[in-house]
Amino acid sequence: MTRSLIKLVEMIHTGKLTATSLVEEACDNAVAHSELNAFISLHRKTALKAAQTIDRQLTKAGHRWPLAGTPLAVKDNIDVKGMNTTAGTLGINYPAKQSAPMVERLQKAGAIVIGKTNLHELAFGVTSNNAAFGAVRNPRDLACFPGGSSGGTAAAIAADIVPAGLGTDTAGSVRLPAALTGTVGLRPTTSRLSCEGVVPSVPAFDTIGPMAQSVADVIYLFEIITGSKLPQSTALNQLRLGIVHPLSDNLSPGVARAFQAALNKLGNAGVGFLEVDLSHIVDASFEVGFPIAFHQMKTAMTRFLAIQQPQTQFEELVAMIKSKDVKAVYRESVMGISAPSNVTYETALKRIPEIRSDYLRMMQKNALDALIFPTAVIEAQPIDTSSNTLELNGQKIPTLSAQHFGQFHAAIAP
Repeated sequence: MTRSLIKLVEMIHTGKLTATSLVEEACDNAVAHSELNAFISLHRKTALKAAQTIDRQLTKAGHRWPLAGTPLAVKDNIDVKGMNTTAGTLGINYPAKQSAPMVERLQKAGAIVIGKTNLHELAFGVTSNNAAFGAVRNPRDLACFPGGSSGGTAAAIAADIVPAGLGTDTAGSVRLPAALTGTVGLRPTTSRLSCEGVVPSVPAFDTIGPMAQSVADVIYLFEIITGSKLPQSTALNQLRLGIVHPLSDNLSPGVARAFQAALNKLGNAGVGFLEVDLSHIVDASFEVGFPIAFHQMKTAMTRFLAIQQPQTQFEELVAMIKSKDVKAVYRESVMGISAPSNVTYETALKRIPEIRSDYLRMMQKNALDALIFPTAVIEAQPIDTSSNTLELNGQKIPTLSAQHFGQFHAAIAP
């Protein structure tokens, strides 16, 4: 399968491919690459039926679909009509009566969802080492994790099973797996896209995000989802980017080399740079991010269960969590003595406008168009040794910290 979503759409419209053959190939590839454990459920029969319908309609003169029967993968915390949603945990399992609005827009454009992808349990983790449904493996190196929590979607794209898909991002869950599998993921500005039909993690920070093989394909998907065109690109020699400290510090040697190579390539194309210190914003983002997250992880899920799965209580859901890292967070920081008080939570919420104002002032003061920094401080690591800690420049650090460093600030940014 060609890696380009845009090219596949054109090939279907010109008759070089049919939606049916493309979907059939995608489903075959998903089975052939079952060692990746990228999918929790595959829906071949439903997908082929939808593809055949689109092929019939494509024969009608003048009928054109923006996605023309191309196969997509959707993270299994996002509702797709007729498919069960699990959020990667044994305590959630319900048939979706309606597709999430963002999925529905893609389906109306001709996209065909072939299956629901695996993820870090309850979308709270950075490896996709899921003890309930099994670890997702990285197509670039099967011994390594693909990043999380949208690891299944990233793996399916990187393995050329599908050209694109959807993930969700609360504090890096689209960006990290894209970075660690050599694909592209976009975290839109918080609240830019509807999260209706998504199992909640932290509503203040949650968002759906498109994932694909290239920036062009991600833009194409995003424009279909939003129904609006993005502004025309700025010439590279007119761009001014801020190199962010501390987010570009203490990198693994491999990430440091890759980051410097990217800076060199952009610099040679005429991009201007300015080094900026965001320590105060990053620190403030952590100070407010974790209390908000740990408070909303309980309140939002409790509300969700009451509506979507009323037979399950929050405490019962937590008891059924299989991944030790996720269970520890829920037991200690969400339900235990470390859980933030209501006062701490409300205080954190009130600080968000202040942090966003600091961002805008910093960008305006330095005449910056955007910021640049590595998504992760370390490359994908072996699954077997990454449950709790990773080694970074000779030091053992918590896996969560290694990959999440700096990601809350992007969720809070304006």
